[in-house]
Amino acid sequence: MKLRQIGDTPLKATTIGLGCNNFGLRMPIEDSQAVIHKALDLGINFFDTADVYGHRGGSETALGRYLGARRKDVIIASKFGNAMDDAGVLQGTSRRYIMQAVEASLKRLKTDWIDIYQLHRFDAATPLEETMSALNDLVQQGKVRYLGVSQAAAWQLVDMQWTSRHHGYAPLTTCEIEYSLLARKPQAELIPAMQKHGVALLPFYPLAGGFLTGKYKRGAPKPEGGRLTRGKRYEDMFMTQTNWTRLENLEAFAHARGHTLLELAFSWLAAQPIVATVIAGATQAQQLQANVKAADWALTRDELREIDRITA
Repeated sequence: MKLRQIGDTPLKATTIGLGCNNFGLRMPIEDSQAVIHKALDLGINFFDTADVYGHRGGSETALGRYLGARRKDVIIASKFGNAMDDAGVLQGTSRRYIMQAVEASLKRLKTDWIDIYQLHRFDAATPLEETMSALNDLVQQGKVRYLGVSQAAAWQLVDMQWTSRHHGYAPLTTCEIEYSLLARKPQAELIPAMQKHGVALLPFYPLAGGFLTGKYKRGAPKPEGGRLTRGKRYEDMFMTQTNWTRLENLEAFAHARGHTLLELAFSWLAAQPIVATVIAGATQAQQLQANVKAADWALTRDELREIDRITA
């Protein structure tokens, strides 16, 4: 796989990364070993996780257990801020909590540093200067290399960058947001802001919750085990009448050119310069091989324009 620079940092990530939210959630921690080792064998060097993934800690624990000596060869992006207890005490972006959260993540990951440490959600209860100051201290201490944010609006990203610049703190380098052929909202304001401020995009739900895998057909029974099959919330998010029409037209577009819908979904994201790596989850090792291969289609300008027309 090709390597892509992450924002204004020297870090370079493989086109396809591994989303680790399934570890300890949809699969036992022990079963994640095969997926992690297959990713390493394929050359994948970007692993996206969070402290809350895997029933609060399972995902980070899996990576710490099974990366072993290969940890130095990969980029780990983790997140903090979401509730790590039922009482809602262990959450937020205060200095006190950030210092506690990073130590807990480092311990689970069995590492001395996190390559990209991302604010999972904005915390209106904490002054932004306090949050950015604490994160800057983590960079200065070497516990974190670079900073990022997840699920931010354009104005929030700009506010964080301005605060960092004004105080001389470490800036944001990544923003993790839902982005796919069927989720183009970030193009209106967020992506232009990211381009202006040197922030790379890490897309989650690149396959629209599995809707863009090619396994779903209008009017047909939904396949067993899929996210859209298990939860009505995801079905309502993605399986709209408009999206069904888009999906069918995108599938026809791909098949006419000898490709699958899955290949189109990944290759379209890989064609976006703002995207650093495509975060794709997997519960089985063989899924990774398909994901890596899927990003090989080099779309032409005319094809990209036609895709824009289909998804407008």
